[in-house]
Amino acid sequence: MIQRSLTLAALLIAMVLTAAADENEKKGPVLTFDPPRQDYGTVYVDELPDGNLEIQFSNTGDEPLVISNVRACCGTRVREWPREPIMPGEEETIEVSFRLAPRPQRISRSVTVNYNNEQRPTERFRIVGQVVERE
Repeated sequence: MIQRSLTLAALLIAMVLTAAADENEKKGPVLTFDPPRQDYGTVYVDELPDGNLEIQFSNTGDEPLVISNVRACCGTRVREWPREPIMPGEEETIEVSFRLAPRPQRISRSVTVNYNNEQRPTERFRIVGQVVERE
């Protein structure tokens, strides 16, 4: 009986300590894209997208998110990105523009965001799709 009480007390202490450790564990800032990428699917040469895109994201972490740099590849231009801290739960946008040549091609672009997360300081947003001729 005494051993059972000691085991129960030890279990309760372990649960309390685990819960306290979880509460004190911070995630820091977390940049989450919504949606996680832009997929144009299959588009026709005569119906190309306009090339202006607002990338939506939010801070799903528990500390202010500060973006230090945003860069894009492959002829994609970053037009605007937030310079002020983004508080937990807030949403923002990054504006980019790109041009697609009117010919069959694979769309594969990326926008890379550097920010103040120690474990994962970089997030990448992908723009994908396929441009084809009409049959």
